[in-house]
Amino acid sequence: MKPVWVIILGWILLVPRVRTARRGSPEEASFYYGTFPPGFSWGVGSSAYQTEGAWDQDGKGPSIWDAFTHSRKGQVLGDDTADSACDSYYKVQEDIALVKELHVSHFRFSLSWPRILPTGVRAEQVNKRGIQFYSDFIDALLKSNITPIVTLHHWDLPQMLQVTYGGWQNASMTRYFRDYADLCFEVFGDRVKHWLTFSDPRTMVEKGYETGLHAPGLRLQGTGLYMAAHHIIKAHAQAWHSYNTTWRSKQQGMVGISLNCDWGEPVDINNPNDIEAAERYLQFCLGWFANPIYAGDYPQVMKDHIGTKSAEQGLEMSRLPTFSLQEKSYIKGTSDFLGLGHFTTRYITQRKYPSQQGPSYQNDRDLVELVDPNWPDMGSSWLYSVPWGFRRLLNFAQTQYGDPPIYVTENGASQKLHCTQFCDEWRIQYLKGYINEMLKAINDGVNIKGYTSWSLLDKFEWEKGYADRYGFYYVEFNVRNKPRYPKASVQYYKEIISANGFPNPREVESWRLNALETCSINNQMLATEPLLRHMLVASEIVVPTVCALSILTAALLLTLLLRSHS
Repeated sequence: MKPVWVIILGWILLVPRVRTARRGSPEEASFYYGTFPPGFSWGVGSSAYQTEGAWDQDGKGPSIWDAFTHSRKGQVLGDDTADSACDSYYKVQEDIALVKELHVSHFRFSLSWPRILPTGVRAEQVNKRGIQFYSDFIDALLKSNITPIVTLHHWDLPQMLQVTYGGWQNASMTRYFRDYADLCFEVFGDRVKHWLTFSDPRTMVEKGYETGLHAPGLRLQGTGLYMAAHHIIKAHAQAWHSYNTTWRSKQQGMVGISLNCDWGEPVDINNPNDIEAAERYLQFCLGWFANPIYAGDYPQVMKDHIGTKSAEQGLEMSRLPTFSLQEKSYIKGTSDFLGLGHFTTRYITQRKYPSQQGPSYQNDRDLVELVDPNWPDMGSSWLYSVPWGFRRLLNFAQTQYGDPPIYVTENGASQKLHCTQFCDEWRIQYLKGYINEMLKAINDGVNIKGYTSWSLLDKFEWEKGYADRYGFYYVEFNVRNKPRYPKASVQYYKEIISANGFPNPREVESWRLNALETCSINNQMLATEPLLRHMLVASEIVVPTVCALSILTAALLLTLLLRSHS
């Protein structure tokens, strides 16, 4: 067999090529032309911390990400912060105009918990200006016939909850989150009918409590992330029950959670160990949070693997916490729909990690992630375009969790390095491939209600700072008013939405050509921007100077004239 280079967790290894490509090739070769069901909801997404800026304005309290980026140099690329980000706090009408321009049905965004509750505790302080900001924003969306899909918590925990209680390591967080959620239901629920409690909690706990790459920057390997996740799942359940008991009958809304997961494909489809490893990958990724919500407990494979490793490490109890019978019953069924985020795929093969290496999430899984070097790479080092994995993940979720209504809550591609800024043809290809695989999944029988493309704007991308750009709209961060410019993908996504799918090859290809033609014009406009800015700056200096000199000259002439007359 010919060898192939693959990337394994950042290392380059030489491994034999195994039978993998044949499973994906039929799907990739057969593009499906057709339309989505009537009423399918098209959308675009964003999050508060990544875009709003105004980090300490109008009564907002600090978040863990404010503390993380301010105090830890070297944690974020370029030592960037989101203190101003896209300045979306001050550009509401402008950004809503961009959402309207895309012709989407819905806009997914998050509320900043510390903007609403500066300390995180409702009983201590409620920031009325924060509530008014989001209330006005929701009203503006509805006025534009755009449905708000609102995330309660997208990683920006109030810093005071971290300092005082240790954040999600503390069981009391479930109560504080429920109180916060209840306030949001109370003040916004008359207009918001789609709620997400958490966004991608797996990444939040893995990078925040295991690797320390994200706020709060803790490295509690093999323990911290499981405890944090345990409390997040219980917090989600409490928020759902609060809505179900108090608000559902009045407001007629829905509450779910957004879980991100890549697809895991066995390296060798004839090897039972690889098949088991791929299943384990999905359970440690998606099942970790979805299984308690849909079945009442953690996946059995997680309990078995972590329990065995814990015992081998001399621990009396498993590092994976347990739910009581009452908690299992309370948590099961606490989702009106499944929010599913997805970006890419990995090949999975089994690898046993000795327990003596110490506890860690990676070692607990006993597997290795690989990529095919032939997959198109996007701008981010981890992101490869593998559309067929999306269809498989959607079918897996449908089968695994009892055919729930699914909203795709996050899917997109980042900017390629050294690319033309507006002509994002690779993103067009990504959108075309992934949305088409979603259409195939619907034809398979998966109950998909809507799709949220990620994201509206280029924005602060966590430890990557502003280096990775996921936006439909390019943001010029180095200019004071942060101007936005449409990329080619704006025009292409609009066409998909208008056609509600892919009508025929000729028309779909014309969308691509027209989009790239538009972006070339926009690139020319951007090229003239520096000259226009210099002219503006010059005019701001020269015009007042000339006016002042003219006034002084006139005064001098008048003085001389008066003296000559006297």
